[in-house]
Amino acid sequence: MVRRNKISPVMPVYNRAPVTMARGEGVYLIDDNGKRYLDFAAGIAVNSLGHCHPHLVDALSAQARVLWHCSNLYQTAGLARLAERLVEHSFADTVFFTNSGAEAVECGIKIVRKHHAAKGKPRPRIITIEGSFHGRTLACISAGKSTRATEGYGPLLDGFDQVAFGDLAAMRAAIGPDTGGILLETVQGEGGVREHSTDYLRGVRTLANEHGLLLFLDEVQCGFGRTGTLFSYEPHGITPDICALAKGIGSGFPLGACLATEHAASAMTTGTHGGTYGGNPLATAVGNAVLDIVLEDGFMQRVVQSGALLKSELQHAAQDFPDLIEEVRGLGLMLGIRMKVPSQEVVNQLREGGLLTVATTADNVIRLLPPLIIDKTHVLEAVTILRQICRNMV
Repeated sequence: MVRRNKISPVMPVYNRAPVTMARGEGVYLIDDNGKRYLDFAAGIAVNSLGHCHPHLVDALSAQARVLWHCSNLYQTAGLARLAERLVEHSFADTVFFTNSGAEAVECGIKIVRKHHAAKGKPRPRIITIEGSFHGRTLACISAGKSTRATEGYGPLLDGFDQVAFGDLAAMRAAIGPDTGGILLETVQGEGGVREHSTDYLRGVRTLANEHGLLLFLDEVQCGFGRTGTLFSYEPHGITPDICALAKGIGSGFPLGACLATEHAASAMTTGTHGGTYGGNPLATAVGNAVLDIVLEDGFMQRVVQSGALLKSELQHAAQDFPDLIEEVRGLGLMLGIRMKVPSQEVVNQLREGGLLTVATTADNVIRLLPPLIIDKTHVLEAVTILRQICRNMV
């Protein structure tokens, strides 16, 4: 059949690099020409345990031989076990499983609205933060308000009031009688790897308590070990009412989760929400296998150590190339390099040099989001490539 259309069979909504990846081994990707790349993008913070981790492969293979799908009309052992383990290791009392981070955020938005409506006084508005990114659904882009993500998709969903990053006074001023919740990323990803301070996060928690709001954390990118603790809220001494997870929770298999307290989710009764594939046996088998690894003694300490070494080496590189590198930011293995030259150009050069990274949509930052299993040799390999690219660019 002769194709008459000029559009690609794969809808061209991604500016894909001119590389075809063929397979993955640990912290490396290999293209169809056999070239190896050190993967410090990890599917944009997804491949938390690298590529084809043996424990995950075994868990998925074993599950695939017995049951793929039976719908949420029935119970499955893997679903219950994963929910119980997430509850055990978090603030939450209950979990709704999804296929993606955007779905997990959507679920959280619905929980906020349903919670207040069930009390007889709807409070549908949610405060969000400038520079945030919560996914690509209409509700998620309406919450994030990025011009790049929202252009052409109006009218957007009403109900989101955005305030400046780190401005607690602005958040207090934005709270009105219809405000029901606060949604933020503990560490912004697409917004440029920007961390909220402990004082700010504790202040937000206090505001939520004072006004009867639900605090909703989006840890889709920054959670599940990425910053050196299972949840990135932990070091700040706060807990949310709702938390969205995805990306690293499945280490590459589509899996997300919306965690909530009993108080927040009290109105989420039979029939109020659902999804066909969320929490299917294959996904929960992988999710449980990922938890097996990340909950091992010493795992998070190794993430912290690798992150500290990587950040230190990057800071030394920044000192040596001040005309190219503005700043190194982030924590754990969620690090950003703010460039003085276009970040995407550097990302392209790094890829040619054998190192995969990813640019942010804001603040001209290169993100380094390697698998959580990297060691010292991988850190030094990555920084050696970065230094060589910088030397070539000077």
